[in-house]
Amino acid sequence: MAEPFDGITFFRTAARESVVAFYRDRLDCTVWREQPDCTIVHRDGYALGFCARAPVETEGCLTFLHDGREGVDADYETLADVADGEPRYNESYDIYQFFAEDPEGRTVEVQTFE
Repeated sequence: MAEPFDGITFFRTAARESVVAFYRDRLDCTVWREQPDCTIVHRDGYALGFCARAPVETEGCLTFLHDGREGVDADYETLADVADGEPRYNESYDIYQFFAEDPEGRTVEVQTFE
């Protein structure tokens, strides 16, 4: 049986419960698999795993894509308190976007290609 996505990006975390809750409750991710010390969540074809390990990994940028501005604006409504500002047009890349931060400081971007 094929998996529902083609890959998973894993991160070490010291706050697994709050991090998983953030992606589940605020970015509408679904918990796909619980393991003894790892949780895998996904939204559409984008899968992330968070495992209780040290040191915590926060490098990189986790980008969630939408088909239009409406989706970006909807995610902004749930992330406004941790966002760097309202969604805006980025002329250099022809995208509409904003950035936010998860509970451990990972950068989360929400965008749509124009």
